[in-house]
Amino acid sequence: MPKITANKKVLFDYQVIEKLEAGIVLTGAEVKAIKGGFINLKGSYVTIRGNELWLINCHISPYKMASSQGKYDPSHDRKLLLNKKEIASLIGTLKAQGLTVMPISVYTKGSLIKIEIGICRGRKKQDKRELIKRRESDRRIRRLLRNKT
Repeated sequence: MPKITANKKVLFDYQVIEKLEAGIVLTGAEVKAIKGGFINLKGSYVTIRGNELWLINCHISPYKMASSQGKYDPSHDRKLLLNKKEIASLIGTLKAQGLTVMPISVYTKGSLIKIEIGICRGRKKQDKRELIKRRESDRRIRRLLRNKT
């Protein structure tokens, strides 16, 4: 399962409660561009329209070798594919607890392109500072242990 890209900012700004794997509806040229690494999840999010999940503001650069891309919008909305039970559960969870859904990473699974989405709760400034302090202290401890051996 080679990872193509990850949205590290989400892991810092949000506390991920649950992760789900979703398919994504793409054109052939978009698949080639993603496999080439021309995708950016920065600023993207997942929204619910009716009973469908949509990936908003995900930028996939046009594939250079594609001949028929005409007026291609790199940031158009893309439909995410989950089964009905997962979508119903997700909608219920979001309405009840005031959570949000964010894309975490894009990877390949065989010949398919999958997106990992997470049910997230926003972190407060204090929580972010605490996370940074903990990370720095862990690094310092690892460095000290590595230098002693």
